[in-house]
Amino acid sequence: MGHTNDPATIRRLLTERGARWAVVGLTPNPRRAAVGVSKFLRDDLGMEIIPVNLGALQVHGETGYRSLAEVPGTIDVVDCFVNSRKVGAIVDQAIDAGARAVWLQLGVVDEPAAERAAAAGLDVVMDTCPVIEVRADPSMLPG
Repeated sequence: MGHTNDPATIRRLLTERGARWAVVGLTPNPRRAAVGVSKFLRDDLGMEIIPVNLGALQVHGETGYRSLAEVPGTIDVVDCFVNSRKVGAIVDQAIDAGARAVWLQLGVVDEPAAERAAAAGLDVVMDTCPVIEVRADPSMLPG
């Protein structure tokens, strides 16, 4: 049986104001969905965002890092904007980094990676987007 998202987990992750979200695949390219979603996470939901990309590029004025291992401090959620074929390695890095959760964006599906994360004690959300979830339930917005 495949992974099923838990609505309570989605709600908890999206309403923990100030949580640190490492956004893997976030670059300054305005054509990429990660740019708008990360801005929504930060500006509308009150999350701290940490860009993770191969060039360690800064995005939205936030310092970028090349890998999850380079991110200082704790990571609450690893938000994965990478191809499904590559996300397993990112999930493994999230486990190694001690992240509390992984969020695989809309269209990103890797059942074995989701199983590894869950077995390691991480919350797992797969194949959906925070913006879509909040639009479906605006009560998750602050205030």
